[in-house]
Amino acid sequence: MFELRLMCPEDRVENLSDALDALDALSVSVEDADAQTDAEQALFGEPGMPPPKDGWQRSRVIALFAERTQADEACALLQAQDFFEGCQVLGIDALEDQDWVRLTQSQFAPVEITPEFWIVPTWHEPPAQAKEVIRLDPGLAFGTGTHPTTRMCLRWIAGHGATGRVLDYGCGSGILAIGAAKFGATEVIAVDIDQAAVDSTVLNAQANQVELSAGLPEAAQGEFDVVLANILATPLKVLAPLLRAHVKTGGHLVLAGILERQADELKAAYAPYCTLSVSDTEDGWILMTAAV
Repeated sequence: MFELRLMCPEDRVENLSDALDALDALSVSVEDADAQTDAEQALFGEPGMPPPKDGWQRSRVIALFAERTQADEACALLQAQDFFEGCQVLGIDALEDQDWVRLTQSQFAPVEITPEFWIVPTWHEPPAQAKEVIRLDPGLAFGTGTHPTTRMCLRWIAGHGATGRVLDYGCGSGILAIGAAKFGATEVIAVDIDQAAVDSTVLNAQANQVELSAGLPEAAQGEFDVVLANILATPLKVLAPLLRAHVKTGGHLVLAGILERQADELKAAYAPYCTLSVSDTEDGWILMTAAV
């Protein structure tokens, strides 16, 4: 395979990407050309917020082609277009053949939650000190244990236990629901708006030999001893009355997907229902909890 690398300003990213797609590129990716420098820009979006930009002020666009002739032809055709003005060809390079499965697997090592609690891909042996293990491979649904928000939720589960009835709202891969089942929950309900996440949760639960129920949000009925929601700040604010209503008296609300600078927003959103406090922090993310 052959990689065509281009540089372009942010306002040309969409046209360039669409053209590469029309020219039968196998894939097109966009990177910040100033990444890991003082000029690096963070681009991200949340539901209910303006969408992120298509690219960066200096965007590196990389297209993958099956044949060198395809890459050469695409390069020549793009340079003849009006929208290519301000863009630059960085080069065309052949990619070495690799064992892509092995390469992907090498990027996912066991993840320590606590010294005795680990997330372990199926192609790894658990560490000798691991007394509790969740087996989880990367998939379509969010949640492999590598993100700080997931780790903080699992640390809370390991430290506080998850006795009684537990709700994982926005379950993704089901990793929090599985963790709750392993740490003493008598009943676990996992819900998500994405059917692929529901399906993934069911399969991952089976692989870990735990029992839980998974479904769309309407499957969450009644009150729970623990309600876990690792989503993002904006939907968490919208869901405040719903999530609080699911927590029984004496129960716990555990929220993640929140940046440190968003703590006051979340406290204000939940103030009519409960008192949130920051109980953990990692890499600029925080875990907020409330005892109801």
